[in-house]
Amino acid sequence: MRIRNHRDFRAGAMFVVIGVAFAAFSQSYALGTPARMGPGFFPTMLGVLLALLVRWRPLVLILLSVLVFAIGLPRLGVVVSIALLVGISSLAAEDFRWKETLASIAVLIALSWLVFVKGLDLQFPVWPVFLVR
Repeated sequence: MRIRNHRDFRAGAMFVVIGVAFAAFSQSYALGTPARMGPGFFPTMLGVLLALLVRWRPLVLILLSVLVFAIGLPRLGVVVSIALLVGISSLAAEDFRWKETLASIAVLIALSWLVFVKGLDLQFPVWPVFLVR
């Protein structure tokens, strides 16, 4: 995913940081209830709302793709793990296209195999473990 507007990205990051900071630092005050608000109620709710303004779908999909890659690499091999990594992370793009995603998967698998398996001779499975045995 390419950042198109760095100004908007920095503003979103600022909202998340300030929101999380407000919510975290206000936990030392009594929260109360909506009917009887304590001194920590307003900063906590303001912090949570600021953090929720950010678009979470792309962030979650990118992090999920990295997690799936890390967990899947020893069991699924390089080929399937890279396909899942690129496939899941490409869903975060606003202008998702299957044709471009499949081309990216093919190029990244080929380059990864050339560099890591053949060039550096790293010892991790290329194909899923259950297919090789």
